Amino acid sequence: MLQISRPWGAPVPLPLLAGAVRAGFPSPAEDFIEQEIDLQRLLVPNRPSTFLVRVSGDSMVLARLFDGDIAVVDRSLTPSDGDIVVVDIDGERSFKIWSRRAGRVQLSFANPRFPEFEIQADAVVEIWGIVSGSINPRRRTSVR
Repeated sequence: MLQISRPWGAPVPLPLLAGAVRAGFPSPAEDFIEQEIDLQRLLVPNRPSTFLVRVSGDSMVLARLFDGDIAVVDRSLTPSDGDIVVVDIDGERSFKIWSRRAGRVQLSFANPRFPEFEIQADAVVEIWGIVSGSINPRRRTSVR
């Protein structure tokens, strides 16, 4: 788990520019602040049950969880079809996509390079939490 030196200090609101910035052809930007956003409040609606977990590996790339990302995991949520879950299977913790087909729970990878995931009949499976958000640091060296 990621440790933060001041995990729940005073909120630090950041400015949110009015209007969206296009990710295609440029458009005239409006340079005024619409409001301020507290990232803690945005990413962590249920603080007592929320944890940050660093992603390792590339089994979830199609779900947009990449190696080195920080996943926001809420343990109070109940999984719904298509949710990314943190699951313990026989004591090994990993990320999987949760779905229900024909009344049966399925867990799968989000990378076609990985084989289909089979839950063994005698496996001990615990859904540890649901990924409610993620942080994708573009400059990895500043976050570690």
